[in-house]
Amino acid sequence: MAPQREWLETDFYSELGVAPDASADEIKKAYRKLARELHPDANPGDAAAEERFKKVSEAHSVLADPEKRKEYDETRAMFAGGRFRGGAGSGFPGGFNGDGGYSGGGYSTGGFGGGGGAQDFNVEDLFGDGASAGNFGDLFGGLFNRTGGGGTTRSSASRPRRGNDLETETTLPFREAALGTTKTISLSGAAPCTNCHGSGARPGTSPRVCPTCNGAGVVSRNQGAFGFSEPCPDCHGTGSKIDEPCPVCDGNGATVRTRSINVRVPAGVEDGQRIRLAGQGEAGLRGAPSGDLYVVIHVTADPVFTRKGYDLKVEVPVSFSELALGATLSVPTLEGRVGVKVPAGTSDGRTLRVRGRGVPKRAGGTGDLLVTVKVAVPSGLDEAATEALTAYATAEKAAGFDPRASWAGAR
Repeated sequence: MAPQREWLETDFYSELGVAPDASADEIKKAYRKLARELHPDANPGDAAAEERFKKVSEAHSVLADPEKRKEYDETRAMFAGGRFRGGAGSGFPGGFNGDGGYSGGGYSTGGFGGGGGAQDFNVEDLFGDGASAGNFGDLFGGLFNRTGGGGTTRSSASRPRRGNDLETETTLPFREAALGTTKTISLSGAAPCTNCHGSGARPGTSPRVCPTCNGAGVVSRNQGAFGFSEPCPDCHGTGSKIDEPCPVCDGNGATVRTRSINVRVPAGVEDGQRIRLAGQGEAGLRGAPSGDLYVVIHVTADPVFTRKGYDLKVEVPVSFSELALGATLSVPTLEGRVGVKVPAGTSDGRTLRVRGRGVPKRAGGTGDLLVTVKVAVPSGLDEAATEALTAYATAEKAAGFDPRASWAGAR
C-alpha cells in the first residue's frame, strides 16, 4: 500500500515538467535534461539540487515503466477530485470510511444503505454487469490487497520493496568508445547501509517475524459482503519487526550517500547506447534487492574519424599527382598508422578499403577502415610549378584527354 499512498501525494508529471499524456520519448527527454542540470557532479554541495535530483529520478522510474505508469495513472484517477473519502484510522487517503465502508455516490458497503433503514443491495446495480463488477474488484484488489474471507494473506505488501532503477549519463572520447574502456562515475542516492548490510537491524541482531500479521504484512477483516485487507499497523506492512534498529540508517537498511562505480564500457559502444549494471541502482529497503543502474553513453566527435557501424571512415587529402601516378599513403588508425596503396589513375573521392582496421565487434572480429581520397588544390604556385603545370596541360590536351567527355552536362 505504501507506494500507492506516495503516488497519491506526488505528481510525477509535474516533477518532470511534462503533460499527463506525454509520450515515452518526451518523458525520457525531459528526464535527461533535468538529470544533467541537477546531477550532484554538476552541483557539488548543493543539497537542494541533490534532493530535486532524487525526486526527478523517482518520477522517471515510475513513468518510464509502462506497467508502473498505468498503475500510477489509475491510482491517481480513482482518488482524483475527492471521489473517495477515508475515515480516521482507515489507512487510506480516500475511498473507504473508517468502518471499512465505501463512501461516495450515495452508497455505503458498511450498511448497504443510502439513507434510513437497511435496503436490499445488488452489486450488479452499482457496477453494471458481472464483468464490470469483476474488473472493479480486480482494481481494488490490487490497490488494497483484497482478500476473500478472514485471516491474513501474504501479498506484495509483505515483501520488502525492490529499489528503483536509476539512469545516469557519461561522456567518452570517440576513440575510447571504439576501443572500450573503464569509466568511474559518481552516483548519489539510496545505497545499502554499510553498517547493517541492508537488514535494518543493529549489527549482531536480526529482524523477527511480526506476531500481529504472522509475517504477511497485512491484516484482514470482513465488512458485510466484502473482505478487506490493510497494512499491518504493527509492522507497517513489512512483515517483520526490528527490535534494535541500526543506528546509522534508523532501521531502513539504506542510506543516502555518494559512491563511485566502475563501469566497464565494451569496445564498439555507440552514442546513445545504454549499459545495464544489475543491482547498482537504488537500494531496496530492509535487505530487498537493489534496482539496476542504466548508464547512457554519449560519444564526442573525433577530428579525424567517423563511423559507419563497425567500419571506421577517414578522409585523406592527396595531390593530383599522387592520384595520377599512384602513391602509398600513411593513414591513421585507432592503434597506430598503416600504409595504404593508391593505384595510379585513382579518381578523386574514391574509397579504399583496408580490412580489419576498423572498430572491434562485440561478437568477435573487427570492422574495416574506409579511406576516401580527396584532392587538395594548392592556393598558389611559384613560377617553376606554374610553368610545369602549363606544360602538362598542353600535353594533356594534345593527348586528347577531356575530363568532361562523359559528363551529362556536356551535351
